[in-house]
Amino acid sequence: MVTKNPPEKKDETTTPSSKEKIGRTGAFFQDQDSSGKNFAGVDLKGAVFRNVRLDGADFSGANVENALFDGCSMAGANWTGANMRTASFRFCNMQGCRINGADLYGAVLEHACLEGVISDDSTRWFRLRCPEEGAFLGYKKCVNDRLVQLLIPADAKRTSATLPSCRCSKAKVLTIKSFDQTQEFEEAWSLVDENFVYRKGTFVEVADFNEDRWMDSTTGIHFWMTREEAIAY
Repeated sequence: MVTKNPPEKKDETTTPSSKEKIGRTGAFFQDQDSSGKNFAGVDLKGAVFRNVRLDGADFSGANVENALFDGCSMAGANWTGANMRTASFRFCNMQGCRINGADLYGAVLEHACLEGVISDDSTRWFRLRCPEEGAFLGYKKCVNDRLVQLLIPADAKRTSATLPSCRCSKAKVLTIKSFDQTQEFEEAWSLVDENFVYRKGTFVEVADFNEDRWMDSTTGIHFWMTREEAIAY
């Protein structure tokens, strides 16, 4: 007599719907209203949210590193303590979101609505990286491993997004040295624009400076706050 094993039961609670699929790169959500949904503490690294409403959703403590939220509405969502590193929020409505204690290193916030966003001293990589007022020093890596020390004057416009790099509208070139500081030079050329030259003792200025701080790759004099950061670029 042959004994047949009973049919294996499927766990319906883990079966994704057509609009919510799990793949190798993370979760996939599409064309749904997830307003108020609880994602607290969930690992959503690399997830894709496409045309999903997330107003009032709870992402506290969640991991959404490298996730894609472009164009989603998440007004009033709770991101307290969340890992938001390198996630993309282009054109998102983030009005009134709470990001206390969240880590936004490398997060893309271009054209996002950030009105009324609530942050605190424990929020990382959201505040301006460089001083908001006054003159200060910055550093820039140029062609042939030349390190330029810049004085950003008090009247210069300055911005930063969610990375160590900053931008300003004008600066004075103080010194141009080799990385080990054993050689000095009179001029150095930009790594990005071969026609943009830095000459010791002179001012450099960008007329069409883009004041939108969340636009990272745009017009302006790009610089770093420390020698080490500039050299590592």
